[in-house]
Amino acid sequence: MRELSTEEIRSSFVNCPKGEARRMHFPPTMPFLDWEDMDFIGWIDPKAPGRAYMVVDAGDHPVGIALRLPTANRRTDFFKTMACSFCVTAHPAGGVRLFSAPKPGKAGKRGDTVGLYVCADLACPLYTRGKRESPLIQPSEALTREERVQRLRLNVDRFVGSLLRHGD
Repeated sequence: MRELSTEEIRSSFVNCPKGEARRMHFPPTMPFLDWEDMDFIGWIDPKAPGRAYMVVDAGDHPVGIALRLPTANRRTDFFKTMACSFCVTAHPAGGVRLFSAPKPGKAGKRGDTVGLYVCADLACPLYTRGKRESPLIQPSEALTREERVQRLRLNVDRFVGSLLRHGD
């Protein structure tokens, strides 16, 4: 992913008002990202923990997606182990969370969303490359690192495509 300025990031969002994009807070680690290892950037707003954001490089332009986390306190140990829908990393209870994205346009204003269970820290590119590890022993895979990166990109592209296809 190419390095993006905060203004490029703020202007990339497809499913939130410009005012929300202006008010979002970036994590303090944002300036220190290793952009070459990022297939997308994702973070939970440090001042609004129910809000999260991800930005995907869509080739000629970035696509930003505002995400929401459930507000109800649910038991995190309901599932003892879960795998991320993007990077397929297995995590202990609480390591995978449901993120929902309002659809763009009228559908989103009606409350329509697309949801997915993803790594709670949105660090899928780092898990895929072995730069961050889950405390669980991972299932054995015959995929190379590059094939795991390709799978991550495909899963992220499917999610973004589904969100954009269903907006109106």
